[in-house]
Amino acid sequence: MAYSVFRSRGLLTVSAAALSLACLSAHAQTAAPGQTDDNVPESTVANDAQSDQAEAPADEVVVTGSRIRVTPGFDTPNPVVSLGSEALQASGTTNLTDFLTGYPALQGSSTSGDNSGDRAGIGYTGLNLLDLRNLGTERTLVLVDGRRHVAGVPGSAAIDINTIPNDLVERIEVLTGGASAIYGADGVTGVVNFILKKNFDGITARAQAGISEYGDAGQRLFSITAGKNFAGGRGNVAISYEYGADDRLQTRDRARLRGTDATRFYLNPDDPENQGNYTGGPDNGIPDRVPLSNIRYFDTNREGGIDIDQDGFPDYLVNANGAVTAFDPGTFVPDFYQQGGNATLVSDYGNDLLPKVERHVVNALAHFDVSDAVTIFAEGKYANIRAYSLAQPTFDYYLLIPEDNPYIPASLRPAIAAEGLGGVLVNRDNFDFGQRGEDIRRETWRGVIGLRGELSDHLNYEASYTYGRTNVRSRYVNDILDDRFYAAIDAVQGPNGPTCRVNLDPTWTPNQPYNSTREEYAPTTFQPGQCVPINLFGEDQNSQAALDWILTDTTDRSRIEQHVASAYLSGDLGGLFTLPGGAVGFSVGAEYRKEKSRFTPDPLAAQGLTFTNALSADSGEYDVKEVFGELRVPLIQNGFVHRLEVGGAVRYSDYSTIGSTTSWKVDGAFAPIRDITFTGTYSKAVRAPNIGELFSGSSQTFEFITDPCNTNQLQNGTQYRAANCQALLTSLGVADPGTYRDPRSTNLPGFQAGNPNLQEEEATTWTAGAIIQPSFIPGLSLRADWYDIKLKNAINQVSAEQLAQLCVDQPDLNNNFCTGIVRNNGGANPGLITGFTVIPQNVAEFRTAGLDVNFNYRLRTASAGTFNLSIVGNYLARLEFVGTPGADVTNRRLESLYRAPKYTVNADLTWQNGGLTLNYGILYLSKTLRYTNQEVDGNPDIVAPEYMWLKERWQHDIYASYDVNDQFQIYGGVRNLWGQKPDLGTQTYPVNSIGRFGFVGARVKLPSF
Repeated sequence: MAYSVFRSRGLLTVSAAALSLACLSAHAQTAAPGQTDDNVPESTVANDAQSDQAEAPADEVVVTGSRIRVTPGFDTPNPVVSLGSEALQASGTTNLTDFLTGYPALQGSSTSGDNSGDRAGIGYTGLNLLDLRNLGTERTLVLVDGRRHVAGVPGSAAIDINTIPNDLVERIEVLTGGASAIYGADGVTGVVNFILKKNFDGITARAQAGISEYGDAGQRLFSITAGKNFAGGRGNVAISYEYGADDRLQTRDRARLRGTDATRFYLNPDDPENQGNYTGGPDNGIPDRVPLSNIRYFDTNREGGIDIDQDGFPDYLVNANGAVTAFDPGTFVPDFYQQGGNATLVSDYGNDLLPKVERHVVNALAHFDVSDAVTIFAEGKYANIRAYSLAQPTFDYYLLIPEDNPYIPASLRPAIAAEGLGGVLVNRDNFDFGQRGEDIRRETWRGVIGLRGELSDHLNYEASYTYGRTNVRSRYVNDILDDRFYAAIDAVQGPNGPTCRVNLDPTWTPNQPYNSTREEYAPTTFQPGQCVPINLFGEDQNSQAALDWILTDTTDRSRIEQHVASAYLSGDLGGLFTLPGGAVGFSVGAEYRKEKSRFTPDPLAAQGLTFTNALSADSGEYDVKEVFGELRVPLIQNGFVHRLEVGGAVRYSDYSTIGSTTSWKVDGAFAPIRDITFTGTYSKAVRAPNIGELFSGSSQTFEFITDPCNTNQLQNGTQYRAANCQALLTSLGVADPGTYRDPRSTNLPGFQAGNPNLQEEEATTWTAGAIIQPSFIPGLSLRADWYDIKLKNAINQVSAEQLAQLCVDQPDLNNNFCTGIVRNNGGANPGLITGFTVIPQNVAEFRTAGLDVNFNYRLRTASAGTFNLSIVGNYLARLEFVGTPGADVTNRRLESLYRAPKYTVNADLTWQNGGLTLNYGILYLSKTLRYTNQEVDGNPDIVAPEYMWLKERWQHDIYASYDVNDQFQIYGGVRNLWGQKPDLGTQTYPVNSIGRFGFVGARVKLPSF
């Protein structure tokens, strides 16, 4: 997976109420020119967590984590992290998810870099999905202005962050844990709430451009917003347009990742373990894996490896000059590679590091104050997101080419005849056919209409209806029509030159008895006489017309719809009574939500007629009726203790799919003195299965599986693996399980589907924190929160390889995972995995815990300006997974695969004087394991000690802005100032491959028209 983390500035953990202070930016810069008119009052743009509270307006606001209006304060129980718009601008990226992954709780999110090339799942190219606490994108609830947003992924509740306008964001609030009782399902790990700017009067515009030190990976952003007050300020209408563009970046654009110089870790050819010799024991002190360059696939090449004796290994190829050349096997590298020789370079299969993404987002906002009791508001949005990325070409193994094929080199015919096998086998990587890829357009419509108002000094309300729809058109380019391909490669000499055998024999059927990567299809998409022959011997030997005949683009379509009707009353009981700490606050409400999703595959793909997976149409829907309530009880304020407060919330939900569920939480805050506050929360949250998990049809998929029962894999699993593999293979007829090895290097076919029997999963979350705001050090604030999240009955769908591993890594073979793996029982190749079925199941348990620490110190001077130091850190104490009830715990902490460093630190030092702001920022991630904990624990010599850990990340960023006047601001900066590169053998960790990235921009505001 790609790791595209950019440092997030301006992070400050605050209470839910304190967020109305407009999210202190660590840059400590003033508002952008004119920003106070369309954002927040200037006095609240940047203020100290404690010392400036007295200056802040005492207006009551609603913020993430509560529907109760409260007076701003820093020390309410629920820790919420807020990121201001100034911090977003200063980060230099125009990608919101790249910005957010700098925050420790969101560093496992799925960026567009993750969803490019072959790293993208089918239909996922260009998506940006948030993942709180590394527990899954489907468990993170994304809101816009506190309301739900239609999903961007069919069958899922995951929101594509590309649809949220970058420059319209006022602040982003992150609440981790305990959110389901307030906002409903999908928030078992927390909520990310995007608060948009409102009340525009005039015209604002911003333009920004950035590019890497190599002249690529460019980003561009242009936005313009025009608004107008009317009816004496009682009404406002505004429209905003934003254009964003991210350039495609290919692996071959980086010298260290292409050609023979590309280095990765492979099985050590000099280690007897990798040859099946365990005489010295599984830990013989010789590294199992070593860094190697010039690595190639051992049994194929781009020109077509010609196997004349049909033993499965190429003997010859036709080189670029058209000459027959002996296939050079180089030095064998277990299990599927060679070093040197003339096979296909593994690095040739390197594909896009970043996709091309273009965004057009239009927003319209309006409100009108009919009276103090009634405000009518409406919002509308249209987003058009286009993402394009290329991945791998097609490939083939063991294609049978009869000896009468006219394209077989003449010099080989005597040897072919001598073998007497009637033809040759061809293994080929089809780069000259073009790389496969995705061109995806996602269109999102969203509308909100509602009423809100004040019924009295102690009671307010809001009622709204939200409709959202996402249409997805997924076009897959350079796919191959299998029936045409098989007909085209079976060429014969015709009366006018080479032609397809099917053109001369209408009764022809494919003759591919060997193990090709494709299935065998009779003519389906063409008539005899239409076939254009294909030459597989040599690269770039075919005309465009021949390629056009076998290639096709297929198109899948999806539609996601969401209806949400919500209403609530909120207020306090101050009109009836007050407690020593103040009035009791409350909120009660109800919500109805309906979700629909439909997927329609291309007719060719649905029939399995192309190289890609055979996909099935599916659709599903559900609705849920909910009631909820929240209570805040301020027991003491300025009494014998400074403050004591308790609160709670509950939500009852009735789903059309799983029945009823209940979520709840309790919390409290205790301040014995003004300078220190202790906080805590405890909650039960639920997540109902989404449409895809329940209703997805059975679709074909292909995955590469390294068999965990291979002799050199036994030590990489749990203590149960060796015994389980022995028993499993013996039962299937393997004569000597101790020497078992699957020599194949091809993807294996399987199926994935939904599971209508799923039930809800439940999370238990607690937090305990301390807040220090010393009155004797104005401007200093420190908050530390311990969090603990336990998710049980979790819905989990593993990959095919994980399925095979989990089967044999449980205490015994009687588990849910083994039923999903199909192996040969007896026959010529007993034990080999031949298929799999992956479905989601309520079998897993997740657990994470850690400490968030947030420090901010702001120093104002009379003449030297304002200094601000912000440090945001995380200590990860636990990240665990249990595959099935009763199984051993799998530890994911410290693993690079899960982006789970022990320590993460964001630090910013900012100086601001007049219109000038300078910032220096550092993102630090501690070292992480190159391999999993399980592999390292079971196999201490898996790699040499110097390669065991991936290096720490030290990313340094600089930023500067200057307010020329009240209407015009210029800014710029450099990300990754010192040019840190990914560690040896990686493309994207601990930093991505972009390198230094410079950016410049300007912001302008014109007065009302």
